Amino acid sequence: MPQTTDQHPDHAPLRGTPSPEHRKEQGRAARTLLPRRSTAAWTPPTDRRDPVAILQAQNASRVASLVPLRMGRMAATPFSFYRGAAAVMAADLGTGPRTDLTVQLCGDAHLANFGGFASPERSLVFDINDFDETHRGPFEWDLQRLVASLEIAGRHRGMSRQERERITLAAARGYRQTLRTFADLGHLDLWHVQLRGDEIVERWNGAVPPGVMDNLRKALRKARTKDRQKARRRLTTLHDDGELRFLSDPPLLVPVRDLFDDAEQARLLGVVTTALAAYGDSLTGARRILLERYRLVDLARRVVGVGSVGTRCWVALLVGRDNDDPLFLQVKEAEPSVLEPYTSASPYPENGRRVVEGQRLLQATSDALLGWNTVHGADDRPHDYYFRQLWDWKVSADLETMLPVAMAAYAQMCAWVLARGHARSGDALAISAYLGKGDVADHSFTEFARRYADQNALDHQALLDAIAAGDVEAVQGV
Repeated sequence: MPQTTDQHPDHAPLRGTPSPEHRKEQGRAARTLLPRRSTAAWTPPTDRRDPVAILQAQNASRVASLVPLRMGRMAATPFSFYRGAAAVMAADLGTGPRTDLTVQLCGDAHLANFGGFASPERSLVFDINDFDETHRGPFEWDLQRLVASLEIAGRHRGMSRQERERITLAAARGYRQTLRTFADLGHLDLWHVQLRGDEIVERWNGAVPPGVMDNLRKALRKARTKDRQKARRRLTTLHDDGELRFLSDPPLLVPVRDLFDDAEQARLLGVVTTALAAYGDSLTGARRILLERYRLVDLARRVVGVGSVGTRCWVALLVGRDNDDPLFLQVKEAEPSVLEPYTSASPYPENGRRVVEGQRLLQATSDALLGWNTVHGADDRPHDYYFRQLWDWKVSADLETMLPVAMAAYAQMCAWVLARGHARSGDALAISAYLGKGDVADHSFTEFARRYADQNALDHQALLDAIAAGDVEAVQGV
């Protein structure tokens, strides 16, 4: 009787799993491609691309009026520059030696792209929360981006070299040790592993002072209040016709009524209504029925983050039973991953789907209304989008006040969920064998973080120089 295989495009169908010893040998063999100590010796190549030119090339496809805001946000500090410079780091890592131990990469795994949110089962979970650059590639690229972000954030906060080293080592060691644990799990057991808020308190309670853990408990409780009702209070007002409407807070939140004339507003709202219906096809049947119970009432352009500024990002306001039953959907443009030029083509023709499929693979649990669609804009060009709820118990770490000991614990949390995502999408046993039982790889990644932080500081200064020379327009402080 013929059989068919409904497979993920990134993975070949299983035809018998290699023995554990064979998989370990594959991991150890990868050391010939990228010796573990070589990561510590990273230096910029002599033909390295100009980082400002890389950013300017990205800006070409973005909303021109918002590009100066992006450049201004990146210019604020070396850490803010790093947050927006995923394309720069992709070029640095993509042109050098690498392992052949591939996983589904986050693609932009800096420490500010982790946080808490509500699972569909209404538990608060901690996980990666940004997937714009997700793509398959060598596992070490995500880990290098994470440890470098910790070093740069530590410098931004004025932490000593010794404190920063403890933090970056905590991340590298935490990733290695966690991955080794996951390598021993069965596939189904691994698939259900997640890091809930109560488990964070239990797991790291003895690693930080009591006051720090008290602050964490408060933050977890507060996260449950950042929901659609809070969004309604903060972002909307009641119009004369009894409908909710977005407030105007330019340039961060601009309703379509302030962007276009009446005819263009009507056309755009019609396009979005159609897009919402089509996006529902990317949801499961039950969730599609839930979405269909809401109707679109308003749309606004919203500026988010640092690196994403200038991409087309909207927030849609829908209403269900009445005004006390709002639904806020973020509708965010998805462009090709910055990693794609250095790896392989995405298996998906739609970048919105690339983001969604990568997120579903890396996260233990994802937004119930996460989906994608392609929309033709006013320029008659197709734009890929992904859809998700705007606020659903969202919580992020306060990196500006975090103590060194707390940042070391936070680094371990980030490394834990990163290792879990890589174990779900790659060969944990092979990666674990590559990293080894000792701390050689830990110290190598830590030294890489120092070297790359030095380069990032130079790149940040290059942007400041370009702004001062008038070559780059920037709007700062917004």
